[in-house]
Amino acid sequence: MTTIGVLGLQGAFREHIRSVEASGATGVVVKKKEQLEDIDGLIIPGGESTAIRRLIDKYDFLEPIREFGKQGKPIFGTCAGLILLASEIDGSYDVHLGLMDIKVRRNAFGRQRESFEADLDIDGVADQFTAVFIRAPYIEGVGEETKVLARYDGHIVAAQQDHYLACSFHPELTDDHRLVLHFVKMVEHYRKSLAM
Repeated sequence: MTTIGVLGLQGAFREHIRSVEASGATGVVVKKKEQLEDIDGLIIPGGESTAIRRLIDKYDFLEPIREFGKQGKPIFGTCAGLILLASEIDGSYDVHLGLMDIKVRRNAFGRQRESFEADLDIDGVADQFTAVFIRAPYIEGVGEETKVLARYDGHIVAAQQDHYLACSFHPELTDDHRLVLHFVKMVEHYRKSLAM
């Protein structure tokens, strides 16, 4: 059985576990770096990116997560998780994990009270996907190896680069599990590649 961890330091990790399990995989809340050895893929959920980074540093997760990604294990960053994956953050010299070749803008769609839902077409994944945006970032630019999966109002809101997946919104907050299922399939593909 494919096992997907959800980083459980801050944010909506329980909803992600529900979505992972609805997509046919085993979900595990990851609170210790040693647990990374026992999972096949990792979701970094939404929350507050600077708060999550402080906790990543406090519990010594930074290099273990980087190493997890560099081994080819899939990582999915949603909302704040997207910011943590990015190789460049607009207006900041500091990056977090720096694993994905994207440039992001924080709080790009406004503050909490400006949260909204929008129907998106996610290339190769889902048509008419209802996306929940809460203090969402967006992707300002992508590298040559990064595929744009969805846009909203002209801005990139979902992208994939090899085994890294990122979106600006919260796919776990609806009963539409198609994007999480796409990630589960990415993880299953990784597992099959090890067996070959």
